[in-house]
Amino acid sequence: MAANIPGDMSDVVFLTIAEVAAKMRVSKMTVYRLVHGGELPAVRVGRSFRVTEDDVNEYLRKSFYNAG
Repeated sequence: MAANIPGDMSDVVFLTIAEVAAKMRVSKMTVYRLVHGGELPAVRVGRSFRVTEDDVNEYLRKSFYNAG
């Protein structure tokens, strides 16, 4: 097992915009708005974006709203 080196991204799971949209059950345009608005961090790969699964989970965790 490799040491946990800062900057080591070998175990990071990257998702496409379409995969993020499906996971969050929103449209791809909503995901693009979150990325362009800076609410959801993304990496640009060529002309497309990739979002880490951890960032999606963190965004959803912080977005929970307690009604009542």
